[in-house]
Amino acid sequence: MPGDEKAKGPASYFPSIEKTYGKPVRHWLKLLDSLQDKKHMEQVADLKSEHKMGHGHANALVAYHRAQSKAPSSRHAPVVPRVQLAGSDGV
Repeated sequence: MPGDEKAKGPASYFPSIEKTYGKPVRHWLKLLDSLQDKKHMEQVADLKSEHKMGHGHANALVAYHRAQSKAPSSRHAPVVPRVQLAGSDGV
């Protein structure tokens, strides 16, 4: 089915990030906008220390954000596959 694609790469972490930290991915991408002057690992360290995020989740968000920043017209219109979480009503 076309709508049931599995996310690949950093985006594969997004459903878990949203479930674990209770905020949408868009929130974290906007937060990373304010950290653009920092290097990749400095951004990861900030998410880990300031927001108690695990390394894998922080790294996935930073990698995705940096890749989107390099793509011309895709700023904050993330193509995030909607994966329905167990127990979710899909809203």
